[in-house]
Amino acid sequence: MKITDIEVIPIFPKLAARYAHRAVDLYGIECRVVYKVTTDNGIVGYGEQRIRPWAKVDPASVEHLIGRDPFDFINNTLGPVGGALYDVMGKYLEVPAYKLMGQKVRDGVSVAAWTRPAGPEGFAKEIQRAVGQGYSIFKMHSCTYHDVIEQTRAAAEVAPAGFKIHWDFNANRTLASVLPLVHRLEQDFPIVGFIEDPVQRQDIEGWRTVRQQSRIPIVQHVPQLGGLQEVLHGVADIYMIGGSVGYTLARGFAYSKANIQTIMQHGCGTISKALGLHMAAVLPSMSGHSIYLDDQYEEDITTENIPVIEGFSPVPKGAGLGYEVDEEALARLATQKLREQPRHVGVLHMAGGHTFYGRSYVAPDGEEGTVRGFTTELWEDDGSEEFERVFQRVQQEGKILAD
Repeated sequence: MKITDIEVIPIFPKLAARYAHRAVDLYGIECRVVYKVTTDNGIVGYGEQRIRPWAKVDPASVEHLIGRDPFDFINNTLGPVGGALYDVMGKYLEVPAYKLMGQKVRDGVSVAAWTRPAGPEGFAKEIQRAVGQGYSIFKMHSCTYHDVIEQTRAAAEVAPAGFKIHWDFNANRTLASVLPLVHRLEQDFPIVGFIEDPVQRQDIEGWRTVRQQSRIPIVQHVPQLGGLQEVLHGVADIYMIGGSVGYTLARGFAYSKANIQTIMQHGCGTISKALGLHMAAVLPSMSGHSIYLDDQYEEDITTENIPVIEGFSPVPKGAGLGYEVDEEALARLATQKLREQPRHVGVLHMAGGHTFYGRSYVAPDGEEGTVRGFTTELWEDDGSEEFERVFQRVQQEGKILAD
């Protein structure tokens, strides 16, 4: 069997209907690329990735695979096209892709919901929709322009017993700012189940200190020393894996030998989630949750979606990645265009009564998570003279104090 063609197909699926009012902060999530691999015996496999709106994918980057046997790339580190090769190999052998990765150890994988940063009210609504969709964990990035305490409080008020938040702290804090915040969350909000990247990645001693002083499990993503050195230093309780098949499996099996739990992040649509579930199926300590983006879209390229049942998604049983691609849907999504981001102004209301405007979301001064009592919103173009005046001014000056 030889690879005869690889198509690189940008697609722009519509976002979930619930996001109609979030045209600004969810801009670009619909930018995805599908890799369609065809072989000389007629087998077709698919892989995919999400890209930035401004990113370009060069079809020439996969031309070196033409004429090669897909089985030359077991445990490959090729990225999304590598997932398509596993789809091909599994279909050729008529087995699920996980059988080419290792011994299956679980039938279902814990999954978490996700969205981009949302204010307290919006986050509470996202928690409620996630519960309705069958999730029991929600991953959320903190940010400079929303108060993480108020976000957590709003989520806790609507979440059922046992529901957990996975907070990603973006690896941008100092120890002095993060320790009081972690202690506050630990004491007041049992809903917080995980804290990812609490301090800057190079601050090894800071990581160790946070872990020693927190009962909330600490998660590390993107290790600076490769992953295993961080284990020796004892910086985290859980390590996040994901990405290419070879890289994910290598790290996942290594952590499993050390009896260290892993979490997987493999965000894109249904095809990408299927690949993640196959990898998670064979990693003994991948007993943590996994994060995908398949529920962010109103439409996808597959003929069916992957269910979430009591917080878990089943490992696919079909050949290859286990999900059929609708070629008509793929062609249609390839003709759609990236929607334009609306003109807008960010508005910051401080506790002392001052209001600031900016080009987009406006953050208060100070290290992230150290300021309380502020709120933010987006002011989209309403056609008024006042909007135009403020919009033009912030384009020239940046953050300004309201008159």
